[in-house]
Amino acid sequence: MAPSAMRGYFTVDEVRAAEAELFERVADGVPMRRAAYGLADIVAAELRERTGGIAGRSVTLLVGSGDNGGDALWAGSMLRRRGVAVSAVLLSPERAHAEGLAALRRTGGRIRDDLGSPDLVIDGIVGISGRGALRPAAAELVAAVEVPIVSADLPSGVDPNTGAVDGPAVRADVTVSFGAYKPVHALAAPRCGRIELVPIGLELPEPNLAALEPASIGAQWPVPSPVDDKYTQGVTGICAGSATYPGAAVLCTGGAVAATSGMVRYAGTGAAQVLAHFPEVIASQKISETGRVQSWVFGPGAGTDDAARERLSEILATDLPVVVDADGLTLLAAEPALVTGRRAPTVLTPHAGEFARLTGREPGPDRVAAVRALAEDWRVTVLLKGRATLVAAPGREVLVNEAGGSWAATAGSGDVLSGILGALLAAGRDPSWAAAAAARVHALSANLAAHAHGPAGSPVSASPILDHIRPAIQTLRTLAEPA
Repeated sequence: MAPSAMRGYFTVDEVRAAEAELFERVADGVPMRRAAYGLADIVAAELRERTGGIAGRSVTLLVGSGDNGGDALWAGSMLRRRGVAVSAVLLSPERAHAEGLAALRRTGGRIRDDLGSPDLVIDGIVGISGRGALRPAAAELVAAVEVPIVSADLPSGVDPNTGAVDGPAVRADVTVSFGAYKPVHALAAPRCGRIELVPIGLELPEPNLAALEPASIGAQWPVPSPVDDKYTQGVTGICAGSATYPGAAVLCTGGAVAATSGMVRYAGTGAAQVLAHFPEVIASQKISETGRVQSWVFGPGAGTDDAARERLSEILATDLPVVVDADGLTLLAAEPALVTGRRAPTVLTPHAGEFARLTGREPGPDRVAAVRALAEDWRVTVLLKGRATLVAAPGREVLVNEAGGSWAATAGSGDVLSGILGALLAAGRDPSWAAAAAARVHALSANLAAHAHGPAGSPVSASPILDHIRPAIQTLRTLAEPA
């Protein structure tokens, strides 16, 4: 997968190693000045957008110890030169960055003990080396802020590697990341607000955590060529639904149909309901009667009785890619051997509760490590659902998809996702790419559905998501078109 197709996220250790190499190449202080200049530029733009100008506007810096506080102080001095009134609250005066503090004072910046009445606050309390929640004095200041907050590198109090929050922490309107995106920017995006990257010259390794760029998904999404027919585009097999949950069969099958599968074959007791919604689907009662497929999806609403277990076993005995979701995961939790020795591609799609059933433990604060461990232990691809969906496969980078909202947090939504993913596997796509791309399209479809069917930002029922899958795909394909 080409690096240009992905956005990398880098841990504290990876960033620190890159910074150490940068310090060998450039003069002392240059990286901090680059970071501060970028921060000041973004703050100035934010002031213009929110207040109509910058001259005479007021900014308060919340300054911790070390380099992150130094970034804020230097940025404050640069804003002073543009006519902004800048004050700084020093949370550890004896440990404040000396050169940055001197620069602020030279330009007329003030030191004060309270917030004052600023138009905007810069959070320079804790950098990427910090851990844990805000200390009481900082927490009290942050709680009193009633104006937009721009965080330097990350919102203070949020773990840079995991995005975990275990106490008081900043919720930023904008986060300005220096040199590289960090895991926090994907894993705790609601805390970060809009994220802006300021390059400072870091040379970074291949990422261990990355996101597919939307345009690359659009460029690689399977669409029929002039020589394709319904078979060459991929035939998706769906085994889902039951007398108790017939809707799961409809939603899962609908996801595969809408994701441009060449043909969808359905096997199960929900055939009548599926055909009532999608007459183009080929339906049968038994897997053995289904006909040729290039992938299988098993699990949504399928039940967990002996008959369901036999159907899952029959599907896993094939040499085809298989997606296992919902009830299928419950069956695997009771009998992991059904899948752990399998050689064909297998994708498990748990939410946090299903993950706990599979592993005996919650994902915990370090979701990246947790999903990677399950993928390595079981030798499968794992899609761990959440606002930040994670996809792990043995020996590969973990892919993350930040949904941008919780529109898909609704019953049946995961059934749709499984169908989309099955269609991509039937088209021959790599399981990791297919899982991450399916998550992106699913999230975008839910976003479009939510804005079309209700108040912006609210969850939407699963059925309207189906109607917005193809518009979502087209949106991504448009991004991939030459300007």
